[in-house]
Amino acid sequence: MKENINVNDFIKILSDICTTIEREKDYLSELDRAIGDGDHGVTMSIGWTAVKEKLNSIDPNDGFQKICTQIASSFLSAVGASAGPLYATALMRGGMAVKDKEVLDVVSFSIFLDAAANGIKDRGKAEIGDKTMLDVWMPAAAEMKKQANSDSNLIDAFKATVNRAENAMNETKNLISKKGRSSKLGERSIGHIDPGAASSFVIINSIYQTIKNNK
Repeated sequence: MKENINVNDFIKILSDICTTIEREKDYLSELDRAIGDGDHGVTMSIGWTAVKEKLNSIDPNDGFQKICTQIASSFLSAVGASAGPLYATALMRGGMAVKDKEVLDVVSFSIFLDAAANGIKDRGKAEIGDKTMLDVWMPAAAEMKKQANSDSNLIDAFKATVNRAENAMNETKNLISKKGRSSKLGERSIGHIDPGAASSFVIINSIYQTIKNNK
């Protein structure tokens, strides 16, 4: 069982996220049509396609921080609004948090996720319960931290994190949207999964699947 993620593994994780987002983009846009402008899947596809292209020229010797900075810049250049600044900040904060690491174990991956989630919170000015992507990222980061503190191995920690992320995504059905275009719907936004929360779950689950299958 692989307990440490090296830079090449990390690049594989990012590449697989790109593939997964492309596969799920229609589903994400369908969710967005219910409470938004219907383009969330397309937006995420554009951003992660830019990341995919950037990965072709990434030097693994650059290390986690520089790689995260490069792909954050690519994502932001492709998606200047909405999710662009949020994911760019998440990637930069995450990379900075593990800048001295040569590999990521369960503790350092927890640190990465926590920094990324708080980067999204700081940049987007949302709070838990606002029916946004933060409603998945914050509980997921908290679960990963809990697992790291209980000495779980990396795969088991991510499995628990994915389960928490999925539950958190589904819980957004019960929330009233307080941010973005969907906030105009008020109580009519109840009963629908937030598209940003859904794409966040897709990303977290993709990370888990790559780690699990890359033993």
